[in-house]
Amino acid sequence: MGSTMITAIVRYRLPLTIDRNACRWHFWRIAPGFSEVPGLISKHFIWSPDGTAGGVYQWESRAFAEAFYSGPWRKGIVDRYGVEPTIEYFEVFSITDNANGVVRVPQVA
Repeated sequence: MGSTMITAIVRYRLPLTIDRNACRWHFWRIAPGFSEVPGLISKHFIWSPDGTAGGVYQWESRAFAEAFYSGPWRKGIVDRYGVEPTIEYFEVFSITDNANGVVRVPQVA
């Protein structure tokens, strides 16, 4: 798979029956499973008071991201929330990592 690091922003509308606490609980429950996803560097589980939820994903490459989003994950989103997710892809040119005190420039393909 290619070596251009990718950030993907995924969003979807939650049904009115899923409030902040229900969304948070679900995300806490499923978060550990993402440690096994090939090519995934990190994921931020996100929620907004307007009823939007999703994730900000850091991927080793777009190929890893597309493989994941075209698999069972997408069906799970549609089955659970009744909507298709919106997915935006961005190439990562540099990273300021304050937690680790480093600035990195990812290797590009």
